[in-house]
Amino acid sequence: MYSPLLLWVLATLHLTIALEPRIDSDLSRRQAAPSASLLNDFQVYEPVLTPSGTRDQYGCVYTTTLMEYDFAYSYGTPFVGEYTPPPCSFNRVTMNFTVTSKGRQFDRGDVEVFRTSTAEPTADGIVWTYIKEMQQYDVLWKKNQKIIFDLGNLIDSTYTGIYNTTLTATFFTIPDSPATADTILPISAMMSAENQGSAFQVPGANASVAYTLPKNVKRAVVSLLACGQSTEEFWYTNVLTSEENTFAASTGALYGGSPWREVQLLIDGKLAGVSWPFPIIFTGGIVPGFWRPIVGIDAFDLREHEIDITPWLGAILDGKAHTFEIRVASLNDDGHGHVTVAETPGSYWIVSGKIFLFLDIAGAITTGTKPVIKTPPPNFAVSSTITKNTMGANETLIYSVAATRQISITSTIHTSAGSKMASWEQSLTYNNYDALTEQGLVQLTVQSTNGSDVSASGYANTYSYPINVDSSYFESATALGINASITRGLDFNVYGPSVMPSGIQTFNVTTPSIFSPGGRQSPQAIQLPSLPSFSGALLATTQIGTAQYYSSTNSSYSFGTTQQDFTFDGAEIGRPGATYELYSRHVKAVNSTIVYDDQNLAGQTFGLVAGIPGKGILIQGNPGGSAKAMLGRGPG
Repeated sequence: MYSPLLLWVLATLHLTIALEPRIDSDLSRRQAAPSASLLNDFQVYEPVLTPSGTRDQYGCVYTTTLMEYDFAYSYGTPFVGEYTPPPCSFNRVTMNFTVTSKGRQFDRGDVEVFRTSTAEPTADGIVWTYIKEMQQYDVLWKKNQKIIFDLGNLIDSTYTGIYNTTLTATFFTIPDSPATADTILPISAMMSAENQGSAFQVPGANASVAYTLPKNVKRAVVSLLACGQSTEEFWYTNVLTSEENTFAASTGALYGGSPWREVQLLIDGKLAGVSWPFPIIFTGGIVPGFWRPIVGIDAFDLREHEIDITPWLGAILDGKAHTFEIRVASLNDDGHGHVTVAETPGSYWIVSGKIFLFLDIAGAITTGTKPVIKTPPPNFAVSSTITKNTMGANETLIYSVAATRQISITSTIHTSAGSKMASWEQSLTYNNYDALTEQGLVQLTVQSTNGSDVSASGYANTYSYPINVDSSYFESATALGINASITRGLDFNVYGPSVMPSGIQTFNVTTPSIFSPGGRQSPQAIQLPSLPSFSGALLATTQIGTAQYYSSTNSSYSFGTTQQDFTFDGAEIGRPGATYELYSRHVKAVNSTIVYDDQNLAGQTFGLVAGIPGKGILIQGNPGGSAKAMLGRGPG
C-alpha cells in the first residue's frame, strides 16, 4: 500500500507537516554562525545522535535533503516533494528540521509522522532546530514516497514572518536494532492524492477508516496523536457546561465541556483503549514570555500514545473489513453535580492515528479467541460553588472534577510460534481544581493526570503530568495585560518493546557522532562511552515560570522567567531497580536570555554561555483580540 509520509507542523492555530534538516558540513556551516541577533529557541529533550562522516564500521551514513522551502502565504498550499530511498542499506533514520523567521507571527499524507509547532518570530529574527528519531517508520523509508509538509502561514501588513525551512534525513545502521513494523496503516482522512494534509478535525469529521488486515498479523499496535485548538486549546481550564454563563453579565461567557478530555480508540464501535491527553502549551500560549527561548514541554514534537490491539486479532483477521475510529470525549453536566460523557468536545481537535502491524512468516494464519472486553465507564466526582458580591453579581466560581478509569481486554492468540495470552490493561486517575475569582479576571488551575498501561507483549508505560497555572488579566479601551505563573511536569517511563521511540535508541550509536545541544546551532562532536544494556527509559522534567504581557495601541511587550530541569535515565537489564543517568539538563532563561545552562550526556558535560537578562520582548504591532481570548478563557 502506498502511504505518503505526512509531516505536520501544528500550533495554536495552524497545522503543518515537517521533517528535520541534515547535519553535514554544509548545514554545519549554515548553522554555525547565525546572526548574533537571532533568538535561538529550543525544546529540552533527550538527545538524538547522528553518526558523523559518510561511513562507519556498520555501513553508510547517508544524508539527503527532503525540503528547502520558504512558507509565506501558505494556507492550503503545503510543500509537496518526492523521496527516493538511499543507495545503501540502513536500519535507523533521524530527521533534522531547522527554521528561521523574522517579523511577526502567532504560533502555529496519509501517514502522519511528525506533528510539531512553530516558535513565534521576533523583530530581530529567530532560529530553531529539532532532531527527531524516525526509526519506527523504517518500512516507509524503504520505498519511494510523497512527502507533504503543511505549514499554513499568513502574510499581510500585520503578520510579516516568513518561515525559511530546511528538512533533511540521515540514514545509517546500528547493531542490535529493535524490530519495527512490517506494515503501517493510517487512521487519517487520506488526502495526499490531492496534495493536502490528512489529519481529521473533530468535531466535524468522522475520524474513522476501514481495513481488511493480512491474516498473518502476530502483533498490532495503534498510536494516537491529538491536540486541542481554538476553544479547546486550553481545555484543561474549561468550566462545566452548565456554568459557561456564570460571568456573562460582567466579563463574558466561558468555554465549557469541563476540564476533562479523553481520546478514544474504537474498533468496530467498541472501545479498545484511551489516552488522557497531556496539556500541550504552544509558544504563544498563556503568555509568550514564558517560551522564549525555552519552549513548552513537547511543543516541538507532540508525543503519541500507544494502544496494543493484539487482543483483537482473533476477531479482526477474518478477511472482512473492520473499522478503526478516533473520538475525543468531554463532559455534559446537569448543573447539580451529575455528569455524563459527551461524544464530542468543543471546537476543535486535530487527530490522527497509525496501525503498526508486525507479521508472522508468509503463509501463516493467525487465529484466536474473541477478546474479553471490560471497559466500564469512568467514575466521576464533580462539585462547584458560585458566590456573589455585595451587589448580587456572581463573583467567584470554584469547581473540581475527579475521574478514574480501568480498562482490560484479553484473549488467546494462535500464531506459527504457538499459543499465547494477549492483553491490554489501563489504569488512570485525574484530578482538576479550578478557581475563577474577581468575576473571571483571575483563574487558578491545579490539575494532575496519572496512568499505567501494560501489555502482555512486555510493553509497559507509566506516566504523570501535573500542571498548575495562575493567571490574571485586565483590559481597557486602549490596553490589555496578562500576568501568570506556571508549574508543570512530565514523568514518562517506558519498558519493553515500544513502537514509538523511547529515547534509548540513540545510545546504541557507538561511533563518533554529532550532538546538537538545544539552543546552540553549532553541532558538537561526541563519542559515547561503553554503556550498559537497557530495558526501559525513564524521563522526568519540570518547568517553572512567571511571565507578563502588555499591549497598547502601537506596541506589545512580554517579559518572562522560565527554568527547566530534565533527566533521562536507562533502566539496566539484569539489575532490577537500577538506573543509569544518560542525560540531564538544568537551564534558566530571563527575558529571552539564557542565564545558566548545564548539560550532561553520558558523563560528558556541555553548557551554553550565559548572558545578561534582557529587558523584555518587543512584539511588533498590536495583535488585536482580547486578553481573555488569548488565555482561552472564552470569546473576547
